[in-house]
Amino acid sequence: MDVYEAIAARRTIRDFAPREVSMELVKKIIAAGLQAPTNDHLRSWHFVLLQEQAQRKALLDQVIKPVGGKGALGIVNRWGLTDESQREMYVDAIPKQYSMLYNAGVLMLPCFRQPAPLLKPKDLSALNYFASIWLCIENMLLAAAAEGVFGVVRIPFESERKTMRQFVCLPDDYEIPCYLALGYPAEGARRANQVEISLEERIHLGTW
Repeated sequence: MDVYEAIAARRTIRDFAPREVSMELVKKIIAAGLQAPTNDHLRSWHFVLLQEQAQRKALLDQVIKPVGGKGALGIVNRWGLTDESQREMYVDAIPKQYSMLYNAGVLMLPCFRQPAPLLKPKDLSALNYFASIWLCIENMLLAAAAEGVFGVVRIPFESERKTMRQFVCLPDDYEIPCYLALGYPAEGARRANQVEISLEERIHLGTW
């Protein structure tokens, strides 16, 4: 599968089959992540793997309160979302926040060095470390897709960050941008309807 095929194949999956992702493949995916460009040339990235179900439960029980379909619909309405495909995606996704992390073949916490306060950047350049780890994460998602493995990310709420840091003994100068759940899709796993985008409408020559 070439890179364009991997990009086209990549999709967000929240329903995983009870199938192991081999450590050999996990390492191959992480190695692809480590090929991403980085702001300081050092690639100061680490990857915490939570592979034991008991360990996952111990963390997730502290940070995620399950929400049902009715609650998800209420949240979407409070957000004022009007696009039907966007609403449909969130109504499906919100109730799966716990299960998608718990049931994934791989639950990874990417970690990146962040020498200055992440949420109080003094300028745009202060976010370079944050931007770089997301390049790494996208590389991993594409490498996974090339292997028939798909995933989903969850950005932690502010209330989760302290708990996550303590749980994995994260060094003071490191941050966790997201949970990254990877695995083989369950039979009938749902993919959200995609918004159709006109390439010509998104390209601006010289000015907007």
